[in-house]
Amino acid sequence: MERRTFLLGASLAMGARAANDTANGKVGIGVIGLGGRGRDHLKYYSKLPDARVVAICDVNQAQTERATQIVEKLHGNKPHVHQDLRKLFEDKDVDAVSIATPNHWHALATIWACQAGKDVYCEKPASYNLFEGRAMEAAARRYKRIVQIGMQGRTIAHKQRAMDLLHSGAIGQVYMARGICFKRRPSIGHTPTEPVPAGLDWDIFLGPAPMREYTKNRYQYNWHWFWDTGNGDIGNQGIHEMDLARRGLGRDLPKGVVSTGGKYVYEDDQETPNTQIATFDYGDAELVFEVRGLNTGGEPGIPASGPNFVGVTFFGSKGFMPVDEHGFQIFLGDKGEPGESMKHTETEIDDTIPHMANFLKAVKSRNPADLTADVSVGVTSAALVHMANISYRVGRKLTYDPASASFTGDAEANAMSTRPVYRSPYIVS
Repeated sequence: MERRTFLLGASLAMGARAANDTANGKVGIGVIGLGGRGRDHLKYYSKLPDARVVAICDVNQAQTERATQIVEKLHGNKPHVHQDLRKLFEDKDVDAVSIATPNHWHALATIWACQAGKDVYCEKPASYNLFEGRAMEAAARRYKRIVQIGMQGRTIAHKQRAMDLLHSGAIGQVYMARGICFKRRPSIGHTPTEPVPAGLDWDIFLGPAPMREYTKNRYQYNWHWFWDTGNGDIGNQGIHEMDLARRGLGRDLPKGVVSTGGKYVYEDDQETPNTQIATFDYGDAELVFEVRGLNTGGEPGIPASGPNFVGVTFFGSKGFMPVDEHGFQIFLGDKGEPGESMKHTETEIDDTIPHMANFLKAVKSRNPADLTADVSVGVTSAALVHMANISYRVGRKLTYDPASASFTGDAEANAMSTRPVYRSPYIVS
């Protein structure tokens, strides 16, 4: 029997178990991807009384060995260890999975998890491309799974208050959101092809992506900067601010997008741009987004975090409002008189912890409406990232038709909404 058929057949029974077992007890979590962010997941879940990490999975044996020790120390139990995520989905002690893999695995891991009756917490961006986003949203609905995307800004109090103020007219009619992701990124240099390190399953790591020879730069963190596996910084750090900008405007998908930029200064292996500007046309409003990975100054109202400047400024008919991780401040009228402000107050815990607590609440209630970043929200915000990157790569302005989920009269752009081919058996459908 094919694994996909097994998962489909098992989904209802396993889903029923998850719903029953988690109603009154702890949610059994399986963490997939045990790099820096995945190890953060182990730490965060240890601080939530409704969760217990029961299984871990990574393509690298060294990562699972390290993570096993962390789980034993923080959770007091020895987790089930898997190198192949498909085996974790068969694990009956796992009620929900927490996905901290590279971007190119987000959709397929979510889809397979939903088919297996597991709920899902998936890191941002929701999807690697437009097609995969629609497929993972469809899977969540078809299998009635709770799927939260790791855009924790949706759960943070000062950002929620800022959005309420914008939508109630605090700065008048909002006509523009300008997001910036000025995050300093050093050159990744060049790394040669070499034999795959012992203990690493390179085939599973690449998954849906094309087979490539192993290099250090295509693995670990630098996979972000290759088109096969990542989406550049607009889809890495930038997705948080993109989501905030779209949320403040109160819009979904735009009717047009144009993106320009390049990879400047560096001569290295990176493929994605380190300087990029994208403009999204909503007719009566626009969203402008800028990425800079090189040395740069900031912008008014967005304070520095080391060499970085990251946030969104909203412009309205009565004033403007900068919002970032530190808080927000309203400025009104021609003189910029200070209005309401709020500082980020959750200094004792990481921002991700309340977001995961929100996920666990929905897992127990079985109500997707309890989520602050349901899969549909994450997929829509990620779509703006993909639209910008497609415009950048084809080198022209694009017109988008949300009704048909396609670019109008542009076969080349539409072809880039998905992969030319998916490697078997890692096929998103």
